[in-house]
Amino acid sequence: MPSLFLFSNIMMDLSQVKSSEIKNLELLARQVVEGFITGMHKSPFHGFSVEFSEHKLYNKGESTRHIDWKLFAKTEKLYTKKYEEETNLRCHIIIDNSASMHYPVLKTQSLDQLNKIGFSAVAAASLMEVLKRQRDAVGLSIYSDTYEYYAPEKGSDRHRKMILHQLEKLLTSNSKANTETYKYLHEIAEKIHRRSLIFLFTDMMQSNTNQEALFEALRHLKHNKHEVVLFHTFDGKTEFNFDFDNSPKKFVDVETGEEVNLFSENIQEQYTSLVDSYFKELKNKCLQYKIDYVPVDIQIGFNQVLTSYFLSRQKMM
Repeated sequence: MPSLFLFSNIMMDLSQVKSSEIKNLELLARQVVEGFITGMHKSPFHGFSVEFSEHKLYNKGESTRHIDWKLFAKTEKLYTKKYEEETNLRCHIIIDNSASMHYPVLKTQSLDQLNKIGFSAVAAASLMEVLKRQRDAVGLSIYSDTYEYYAPEKGSDRHRKMILHQLEKLLTSNSKANTETYKYLHEIAEKIHRRSLIFLFTDMMQSNTNQEALFEALRHLKHNKHEVVLFHTFDGKTEFNFDFDNSPKKFVDVETGEEVNLFSENIQEQYTSLVDSYFKELKNKCLQYKIDYVPVDIQIGFNQVLTSYFLSRQKMM
């Protein structure tokens, strides 16, 4: 499915970029996570271990020996203390770095204004912050028309800093590459041998995509009982709602270079109907293959990504 790039409004878009350019991704990720934790205390997800201490919910019939009574006094819920060997989770984050993921074009990236690749980088760094607090191991794969970067799952501070450096590079990078996601998902699947939680950030917008081949690759990721979460990353305002003012514009597919001149109002209804059908098809396919499908609008924020982590982690434990 083609991704759209708006030529006539480039200068307007650049003038709206905030001055608060991201300079420290690790600090920003920490702030995102702290804000999320604060919100969780007031939400239906309060039952999760939001203190990030090593605890799990007490199950009836278990020994009461390791119940944390201090935590019970605060939460009125029974948790048992967990030891390091019980809490080790392996997580692998995969990021699509093809040209369509660099939409919309921005001069600099800030928390207030991110394109799809910038959103994915910040979301991945935020997940890493959570994993760090849980003492879990993390790995990273980045692909476009090549397998650009691979780091296996490890838990050391040095390893995390190395991965953060790669994510920071995505914030300032530019890509004109096409991709065939399924090829690289097969390669990544072959590298992950121990049961892991796998997060994939992609906009699912590729030229000449063989959908069956793509879902076969996603099924390959599921082997060895991996838990797979597909973060379908998109710009809701323009890529889903096709919300542009009704002046003549030139749209260019950033991966194929194909151009079309039109008034957006003339095709908005047909466009949104087709996109909605495509999203539903993806959701149904993921449901069929037991893959968690999470549509993520980059205009909304990171809570849905972090909430999905907690839900997926519960399945793994």
